[in-house]
Parts: sequence; C-alpha cells; structure tokens
Amino acid sequence: MTSPSTDEDEGEGSAQEIETRKQSVSAAQHGQRLDRILVEMVPEFSRSYLQKLIADGAVRVNGEVAGKAAARIPAAQVIEAELRPTPDTLAFRAEPVPLDIVYEDAHLLVINKPAGLVVHPAAGNWSGTLLNGLLAYDSKAAQLPRAGIVHRLDKDTSGLMLVGRTLEACTALVRMIAAREVRREYLALAHGSWPAAYHDSERVIEAPIGRDPKSRLKMAVVSQGKPARTDVTLLEGNSQVSLVQCRLHTGRTHQIRVHMAFIGHALVGDLLYGGQLSYNMTRQALHACRLSLQHPVSGQGLYFEQECPKDISLAVRIAGLGYNL
Repeated sequence: MTSPSTDEDEGEGSAQEIETRKQSVSAAQHGQRLDRILVEMVPEFSRSYLQKLIADGAVRVNGEVAGKAAARIPAAQVIEAELRPTPDTLAFRAEPVPLDIVYEDAHLLVINKPAGLVVHPAAGNWSGTLLNGLLAYDSKAAQLPRAGIVHRLDKDTSGLMLVGRTLEACTALVRMIAAREVRREYLALAHGSWPAAYHDSERVIEAPIGRDPKSRLKMAVVSQGKPARTDVTLLEGNSQVSLVQCRLHTGRTHQIRVHMAFIGHALVGDLLYGGQLSYNMTRQALHACRLSLQHPVSGQGLYFEQECPKDISLAVRIAGLGYNL
C-alpha cells in the first residue's frame, strides 16, 4: 500500500492511496476460501484486514463484488482487491491536538491530560488523540513505540502522564513503571461513607483484575486476573461521599475504578462501574494529581503536582466537603 494521504488530501480511499492487486486462482487454490486465497495473494496484510476489505466491497471475483470471506472460489476465477486504507492504518498521523505540557526536556514530557482526550487511537477514536498530537508536536515521536506513550489514562480521567522522547527514555520508563519506581497518585470522589476503621490509615486493596466475563467492555475482580494493588486513603467524607487519594502499585486497565467499585465505593460519575451522575459530574471523578520519579537518564528526582480540574473541585463543594483542592 502506498503511504497515508497528506494533510491536503484527507479523503479515505482517494485514488492515489489505493493499490489494486489482481490474480487468477491457481489449480492448487481451487475451492479454497476467498480470505485464504487473499492471504496468499497479499501476504503483507493480516487476514482480519483482508476480511474487512471483503465486507467493505473492495474485493471482486470475475468483476462481481465478493459477498463472503468464506466463499469457495474455483480455479481460473480472477480476484481483484483494492487495498484501501482502514481507519487504523490512517490513525498514526500527526494532527494539531493542543497539549498542556507541564515539563519538557530532551528525554521526556509530562503532560496534563484533560478529561475527554483519548490517549491512543482505537475503534471509535481513530483521530484527535494524544498520540496524534505528539506526532505533530515532535517529528521524532514517529520513530518511537506509541509515539513515546508509556502508560495511559482513561478517556474521561484527567491529569498527569509521562511520555518518553527517546527510545532510551521510553525503555527506562517502562521498566521503572513495571518495577513500581514511578509513584502515581490520584484523587477520586466516591459514593458512600468511608468505614470508620480506615479513617486514619491506608486501605490496601489487593484483588486481581481481568476482563469481566459478562461484559467485554468492562474489567472486573476475577480469580484468574492479573495481580493488582491500590492503596486508598480518606481525605474527607460524609454520609454520602468520600474524597480519597489512591496510589497505584500496578497499572491494570481501569484499576482504580474497578477496585473502588469492588469495595462498594464506585466513583461518582462512573456509569460503567455503578457510579451515578451526581454533583454535576458528567464523567468519572478521577484525576491523576501527583507523579514522582527519578529522571530515566540523569537520575535527578522529579516531582509534579497538578491541581484538580474545575468539575471535580465543584463536585466536592456541592457534596458538602471542605477539602481544599
């Protein structure tokens, strides 16, 4: 396939972006599935990509649009495939996404991610992501895995994120995060009164997390999940809500949200895990507020703190808490 379109030619499937492959079915391929023949015909692409082309009407057999990937094709039939870019092949391109950069040097960035910004392109969000913005901000980011992104925040979680700017830094940061050498702290507003037994101490939640067997969109505490630990400390609470500080020791998908729901304190605004849209919150009340580590190259101690965004601060006040954010 040719390279993705330029900024001036953004139309998916424009003539200059499409390569056509054409081939007759050999005697050895007689009666094979269409998608299997395509894999041999276009070996540089995955079968799932080729099946998507079939579903999109980009494959013809003897001039007729192919109907099914499982169709058995006789010998001597002519297969023609238009190798169209799919959303994921167009996702890794530079786009002017505003970045709130808290710290920058030659090796890393610390970014304050706003709620609503997707970190990495995926189904439903193939553009306008943090990754797209990083590619636009620094041309060298294209040479790095995931443009230097070494950990993620959920779309509707705000706060501090680390981004590597060199392969050396990325490798070191990934190792440091895995070794729990990067301290990550969050503020969260949760439903329910905090148990008195934990008012003056950390509550350690150690519960394995994996895919929810009842919903592919959710994670859950499951016996066969990956080990996960979150330390939670009450900052202030009342009979309705609890403002807590969470420290991650591991980085499982949706970890804080899952762990808080697991102990009966779903986050305010987190509809996926049982929270309610209360106190004017329209997203989960979760903010990555502090980040500390040793610089991956120089070894210098780094500490960053980011105040809560207005929606969480307002929710805390509406909930009747006086904690100064």
